[in-house]
Amino acid sequence: MGPDRTAPAPHRRGGTAVTDADQVRQEGSDEQAREDAVETALGKLDLDTKARLLSGQDMWTLPALPGIGLGSLVMSDGPVGVRGVRWTADDPSIALPSPTALAASWDPDLARRAGQLLAQEARRKGVHVLLAPTVNLHRSPLGGRHFECYSEDPHLTGAIGSGYVNGVQDGGVGTTVKHFVGNDAETERFTVDSVIAPRPLREVYLAPFEAIVKNARPWGVMTAYNRVNGTTMTEHHHLVNEVLRGEWGFDGCNVSDWMAARSTTGDILGGLDVAMPGPQTVYGPALAAAVRAGEVPESAVDTAVRNVLRLAARVGLLEGAPAAVPRPPAPVDGQALARELAARGSVLVRNEAGALPLDAGPGRTVALIGAAARDARVLGGGSATVFPERVLSPLDGLTAALPEGALTFAVGADPSDELVPAGQGFELRAVCRDAAGAVVGEGGLPSGQVQWIGDDLPEGASYETMASIEVTGTYVPRESGEHAFGTRGLGAFTLAVGGRVLWEGVQEMGDEADPFEAFFGAPSERARVLLTAGEPVEVSLTYQVPDLSALPLRAVMFSLLHLGPRRDADELIAEAVEAARDADTAVVVVATTERVESEGFDRRDLALPGRQDDLVRAVAAANPNTVVVVNAGSPVELPWRGEVAAVLLTWFPGQEGGAALADVLLGRAEPGGRLPTTWPAALADAPVTEVVPDGGRLEYHEGLFIGYRAYEARGVEPAYPFGHGLGYTDWAYESLEAGPDRVRVRLTNTGTRPGREVVQVYLAPADDRDGRPASWLAGFAAVEAGPGESVEAEIELPARAFEIWDEQAHAWRRIGGTYEVRASRSHADTRLTATLGL
Repeated sequence: MGPDRTAPAPHRRGGTAVTDADQVRQEGSDEQAREDAVETALGKLDLDTKARLLSGQDMWTLPALPGIGLGSLVMSDGPVGVRGVRWTADDPSIALPSPTALAASWDPDLARRAGQLLAQEARRKGVHVLLAPTVNLHRSPLGGRHFECYSEDPHLTGAIGSGYVNGVQDGGVGTTVKHFVGNDAETERFTVDSVIAPRPLREVYLAPFEAIVKNARPWGVMTAYNRVNGTTMTEHHHLVNEVLRGEWGFDGCNVSDWMAARSTTGDILGGLDVAMPGPQTVYGPALAAAVRAGEVPESAVDTAVRNVLRLAARVGLLEGAPAAVPRPPAPVDGQALARELAARGSVLVRNEAGALPLDAGPGRTVALIGAAARDARVLGGGSATVFPERVLSPLDGLTAALPEGALTFAVGADPSDELVPAGQGFELRAVCRDAAGAVVGEGGLPSGQVQWIGDDLPEGASYETMASIEVTGTYVPRESGEHAFGTRGLGAFTLAVGGRVLWEGVQEMGDEADPFEAFFGAPSERARVLLTAGEPVEVSLTYQVPDLSALPLRAVMFSLLHLGPRRDADELIAEAVEAARDADTAVVVVATTERVESEGFDRRDLALPGRQDDLVRAVAAANPNTVVVVNAGSPVELPWRGEVAAVLLTWFPGQEGGAALADVLLGRAEPGGRLPTTWPAALADAPVTEVVPDGGRLEYHEGLFIGYRAYEARGVEPAYPFGHGLGYTDWAYESLEAGPDRVRVRLTNTGTRPGREVVQVYLAPADDRDGRPASWLAGFAAVEAGPGESVEAEIELPARAFEIWDEQAHAWRRIGGTYEVRASRSHADTRLTATLGL
């Protein structure tokens, strides 16, 4: 007689065999113990203390309350790493690839492993809550912060986001799923009213949040700056209290985006638990006063405090409450995972005549071209920024991977001719002095950028004592010639190079629309200096700290900027052409810049900056075996795509991006990614381009039709469709079985290499009368097989895939009838179909 396969499988805990049922009982017991501890702690607090707990005590933390055994809860950015509470390279962080790269893996399990690594990093830095993931949608390719989001598709976004949240919380660290909701562009993000009809709001924009609440039970949500249909999100009683908490059962903590909370009564009655950052917020004394004035019931404050205490209990900060994760998972090798993720997220969108993988045999040569190959952009800007201990560029990766003499490098074209914060070749420190010139604090700088917010200051420094800040150190030029230096920031500066003062003056406010951009100021060139390659020179930028006492949030933001010698663009391209002509393969790396993709502004176009398009065309004309690597966090126009042998998208690939690129180009790893968002041939082809509000309102006129749904509805063929991606082997789709709740697809690896395939299942209603898209993603699964091996993918069809939001009934309604079930390699590449009747 065989084993009883219906019984829970035993596993070991502390040397004792336990069943899954035992584990469920233990988890239920622990949860009850946490709830009991929360109620006990809540009962000991007076009104003023409760109100204070709901208000940040500084930029990143909530106050400790020793009287009830509550520690101080620490939060930190961001989605690709854990910065901690300091904007400094003195405590480096692992930098993973951008969220678009993670979504391109189409692998929730890999996202979970990424989350586990970030939890490990958070614990190392004393962080309890990670301010991530960002699950807003790629509504328009012009969205400036889309590198920090996952996809244009709500199902894929929900799946990857669920994996990420589960992974972080596996490690006992909380998440805040953000930005709830309708924060799908950056223009006027603090005040814009996102006007979204009920049906697309439910079926598209709320859908990822709902899936994550269901599948990952996040411990936190962050409400956005914007309004939705006239109501500020931090005050949105309907979406927060009735939908998020009431319908979906969210029992976590709701924290505001930083400085988003604006109304004491509106926020607490709207379901906002924590107003960040502190110390001055709409909560604290103002909230206690509102209760005493009868404007707010104390029960609303108690509800918010209960949610905060529950979060503290889960992360192990409340005495008497068992932490949700008593023992963290096994340690994760951060560098190895960052490298694996970068390869798995790389999307090969074109590969003519087997251009990739490269033939790296004896005597074969590669010309690597592009400034971005030497100075890689590995992560996005804004709050997503972390400071890794090392960064491997494409030049680093290929130099290490190829035999000596096989690789040459040419700049070709630089994506930017604008000054940027001093980086490569600079070793800098920030020295803070008082009015008498005495040093009151100092610390290392990762670049020439100072961005200190709240109490994020070097040890010993304070706003009360700081009179000046000097960014000082040395610069070793890579090139001889005329180097430009400049400033960015508001205030009075003194710039010196080589011991000589080159500029003194005041930088005034410009016309920047976003408050953060305005505070940073515009880049300004101040002086040019002739320098010699390899010869160190002293540099210094002194900033006079203004009186910040009247500001609700004190901060210091300014930068020492630099730009190397400017060379004739045509001359650089000519040098690249010669290098390409002499090599067996030309690899051109093109990129966006932080002035193109970052937080705080949207894009104006999808063009690559600088002369990069000209460079690619010239190199491709000289060498038919040209491979282009696109280093961008979201779509860009590739007008030369039909002229080159291969196009590989690497997104912002994280700190190990150069090593991962070498792995993929040389065939040591397969480019495992599939597009998480449609790439248009040109901006004019994009179905949604409106990101600028009109009179403060951003109308989502397109309704359900964003991304591939809109391309299909309009009959527009994109450059590369949603879900597209090539591997290094071929697959035959052999059979499809479709039922009402799952699909089985059998396929065979018909190539000569092992590989991974992402099987995508789309539903297409045969006779639609409900205004649905022509087709939509219902599920997906990845399979792996060696040459000649067959494998079966089993894909669940969620009930929601057959439902619509009925605006009259205010409820979900299942739509029966006949559906075509498509087993596909991409949205535009269907391999098998089956008919399903409901």
